[in-house]
This record gives sequence, C-alpha cells and structure tokens, in this order.
Amino acid sequence: MIDRQIPQERLELVWVLGYAAALLFLLRLVNLQVLGAAHYREIAEKNRTQIISQAAPRGRIFSSDDVALATSKPSFSLIYFPSQARTKTEIERMARALARPLAADYETLRNTIFKAASREKPVRLAENLPPKIMLALSELKALYPGIDIIVEARRYYPFGAYLSHLVGYIGKMDTRDWAARSKDKNYSMDSRLGKAGLEKTYEKELKGKDGGIYLEVDSRGKLNRVLESRKWVPGADIFLTIDSKAQAAAEEGLAKSISGKGAVVALDPRDGRVIAFASAPDYDPNMFVLSGSEKEGLPAGKILPEFNVALQGTYPPGSIFKIVTGAALLETGRVRPEERVFCPGFYDAGSRVFKCWEKRGHNSVDFTEGLAKSCDVYFYVNGQRAGALNIEKYARAFRLGQTSGIALPDEKAGNVFGPSPRAAKKSYWFIGDTLNLAIGQGETLMTPMQAAGMIAAVANGGEFHRPYYVDRIVRSDGETIYKGEPQTLSRVELKPSTWRLVREGLRSVVMEGTGQSAKIANAEIYGKTGTAQNPQGKDHAWFVAYATVGDQPSRIAVAVLVEHGEHGSSSAGPIARAVIEAALRDDLKKQRAVPAEVTMPAGPRLVPAAAAPAKGAL
Repeated sequence: MIDRQIPQERLELVWVLGYAAALLFLLRLVNLQVLGAAHYREIAEKNRTQIISQAAPRGRIFSSDDVALATSKPSFSLIYFPSQARTKTEIERMARALARPLAADYETLRNTIFKAASREKPVRLAENLPPKIMLALSELKALYPGIDIIVEARRYYPFGAYLSHLVGYIGKMDTRDWAARSKDKNYSMDSRLGKAGLEKTYEKELKGKDGGIYLEVDSRGKLNRVLESRKWVPGADIFLTIDSKAQAAAEEGLAKSISGKGAVVALDPRDGRVIAFASAPDYDPNMFVLSGSEKEGLPAGKILPEFNVALQGTYPPGSIFKIVTGAALLETGRVRPEERVFCPGFYDAGSRVFKCWEKRGHNSVDFTEGLAKSCDVYFYVNGQRAGALNIEKYARAFRLGQTSGIALPDEKAGNVFGPSPRAAKKSYWFIGDTLNLAIGQGETLMTPMQAAGMIAAVANGGEFHRPYYVDRIVRSDGETIYKGEPQTLSRVELKPSTWRLVREGLRSVVMEGTGQSAKIANAEIYGKTGTAQNPQGKDHAWFVAYATVGDQPSRIAVAVLVEHGEHGSSSAGPIARAVIEAALRDDLKKQRAVPAEVTMPAGPRLVPAAAAPAKGAL
C-alpha cells in the first residue's frame, strides 16, 4: 500500500511561502494606500485634470531712486475649448474669422483647431495679444462658442534698451531649461524664464507662482468641464543700487560718442555698489517677449548685441595704467618724485625709438607733471629704473588679471603683462617690453569693470570691494528676503606719501593737464586720460576718475571706454563728467546756488547736458 501523506517539512515550506506572499502583498498594500498615497493621488489627479497656466507677474525691478525699470503688464491669450457640437463648416468659418485679426495663416490655424476638436483637448491659439486685437477677438467670442480670452502677466521694460546688459531679458524655455526644471511644478513647457543678466541670476526670486485654469478630462484626455481658475502670486521685487540719472548720462554719452560703442562703469568707492553700468551697443529686451504680429516690420534674422563690453571687452589700458606704474615708481624708492626727466618727444632705446604722444615734447617734468601731462618719456625712463617685475607686481596688486566677482556671467579677467608670464613660457623679455608695459601698452588688457575698480581703490585708499548691484529683494507680502552687503576682496598696501602723490598727480590731470574736459564747479575731480593703440583701427579712448564734494569722502568712481574714440580727453572725459554730475547732483546743489526754476531732469531718458569736450591728445 502506497503512503500518500505529505512530509511535514514540505508542508511547513508551503505555509512559509504562503505567509511570505501574504506579507509581501500586505507591504505593497501599505505602500500604495499609506506611504505612497500622496504620490499616487497626485498622478491620478494629473490624469483627471489638465491645466492651462496663467503666467504670474514677475517681480519688478527698480533703480535706487525708485524708477521702475522692469514691470509686468496685462497680456491676452486666445484659447479654444472644443465642444461636442462643432461641424467642419463651423470650424472652417471660425478659423477664417480668427486668421485675419491674428495675422495667422488660415490653413495652419484651421488644422490646429481641427486637431483640438478631434482630440477634444483645449489649445492655445495665440498669446501676447495687444489690446487692439483683443477687442476685435472679443466680438468673435460671442459668435463662436469655445473661444475664450485669458489674461496673463507679460514682462515689460518701460525704457527699452536702458540698462539692458545688467537687467537682461526673459525668453521661452528650451530643451535644456526644461530638463533642469521639469520637476518644478511652477514651470510648464511654454513658461518664460530669465535668459541673461539679473533676470537669469535672480530667476528664483523674480518668478512668481503661476495661476491657471483647471480642466476636468476623462480617461482619454477629453475635456469634460472647467473646474476652477486659480489666481497667481507675484514674484519678489528687486531694488538696485543703480542711480537712474547717472545711468542715463552714461548711456546718452555713449550713444553720442564718436563710435557709439564702449562702456561706462561707476562704483561707490566706499562699498562697491554699482551706480551706473552701460554697454554699447545695447538691445531692447522687449524684443524677446513680442508676439508674432508685433514683430512685423522688424528686420529678419537681426542679431542682438548681447556682448557686454563692460565685463567681456578687454582692451590695452593705455595711459590710465600710469596710475599703476606711478605707484610702482614711488613704492620701490628707486625714483624720487622731485627728480626731473627731459622729454624731447621721443626716447631712444638703442634698437628702436619710442615716441611720446606729444611730438614736441614736454621738456623737463617731475612725477606730478609727468602724470598730469601723461608724458610717455617720463614713464619710459623711470619704468626701467623701477623694473618690469615691480610694475607687474603692482599690476597684480591692483587686481589686473582677476575678475571683479560681480554677480553676472562670463566676466573676463583681462591679462597681466610682465616678465613672469614670459618666463613661464620660457620666452625672452626685452627692453621694449618694459617700455610698453610702463605706459599700458603691449599685452596688458583690462576690462572697463577692472578700470573702475582700480580708480575706486585710489579713491578709498586701496580697498577692492566686490561690486554689487542689488540693494534688497522684497517679497510681495513686504518681507525683505535679501539685503546686499559690502565685501572686501583685497587691499593695495601703499605708503601714505605714495597715495598723496598719486592723487596730486590725478588732480593736476584735471586742473591743468589732459583731463580738463572733466572739470566740475564746486567739486574736486581726480582723473586720468588714456589712449590705447588698436591694431584693428582707430585708438580706443579711456578716462577714469573719482570726485569729492566738500569734505565728504568720494561717493563715485567712474571708468569710461569709447571704442575708436581716439582721445580720452575729448571722447571719454565729457561722459565721465556728465555721470559724476548726475550722481552727485544733490551734493553739488548744496555747494552752489541754483535758481528755483532750474531742476534736474526727471526720468532715466533725460540727462544733464555735457560740457563741450576739449580737444586733447590723450
């Protein structure tokens, strides 16, 4: 007889497997119903609803004197909500009626509506509609059920190209943007976000919380009904350190310059706040938010000048570098300031004759006169005595070859010219290199931002601050979420006598030397002109300066570069003067009597008239 009893061990194994399966099932159930409930509820909700987003107003951007530089204004979008009753004839009639005010292709529009009707899914037919077109569409809305107009917030720059290289612009998300933000519920594929400047740097703060129309759809994604409309939350407002009138003076000066190209950077030497920041040519950031109909008449394929001359343009500094060379001469102790050098208009280096900009020569000059008259021969002779390595040392101390650290992308570091880089390349250093180095030529390169930092350090006694342009960021509920703070990066250590003599020389530049075009009544201006040789064309013009009024410490240091401007005194000096006058307008008013009917221009497009430039060689 066969024993059919199941062994006890096998029976226990079956029970263990059964219990394990039950436990796994229970754990999975707990995961679905408890631990992952919120996640799966969200997925189910997404399958049941669709959202037509309504862009929230981005945070506004203000100057330090409360001029609105970037705001939002109402924007109208046209949405088609398909209904059950919609024949081919009706759709064609609707598409033909809409095509005209939208300036859209009839066939494309008809196909878009047909596709939406067949899928029973809403579609955005047009966006950024101007009020004139919106009014025409409002009449059609009554004739064609399913057409609706929603109001969104659209970025608007009231003064167009004003401060464009600092403010930046916004644009539609691209594939890379979407890959980085696809998990952020506040963005959709058609969202706009900052693409350049502070619009990009402070995207998180400026971006508000979008609203939208929530739609109920069935399992096939077809529209059942509109559930609700949720209101947006505006982004945080940014208050800049920029003075609107000083900025306007900078931009107007560049626009009227001989080439219309260049940069102006003005800093507060006390803490590094940016007072003015202009780069020319500039661009109108409104171009990036125009609708199709608004772009009519604009040149096709126009390349916008996004190159930021103030941060990315590197140029030989020319004679403004003599500030650095002068500091090196005095600090080494190898040159006494009272020693005189005779300038016949040239310097014979043996194998080559190096010319002074003044062909007739400057005769006998000491340190102050050499700086005031920008005598090349003086700096040729004494540059060799101080030594190229010492000049290079102080060039690095004045932060040449380093970025300023401002919170803007793609800043260039320029280039330090000297024996050390040549030695690293196992190359020779010649006497002609020392002569070129002494007057800011050769391979030395500076950006306008670096030049502004250099003259600001002279004004404040050697401190380099990280430039900053955001004073504070304030949320829509009034809470301040960020406050700009000064940050010292480094310090140039010079003897008090060196600072005094350099400043005396810079004061003489304006009072009786090459920078007389920058004189301002009731203000003390300390400046230096520069002409940078340019192998590609006319020389570039430089002017750096700082100003004091009364016994107050300097509140502005400015660097001006005019591409192909030829002479710093005539091209760049008057721009610096206009910027300083605008920035110090209140202090200057206290120092001189102003008739009651004479007032400063109001608004960033108006600037004080610049004095007629005096023709000069440097």
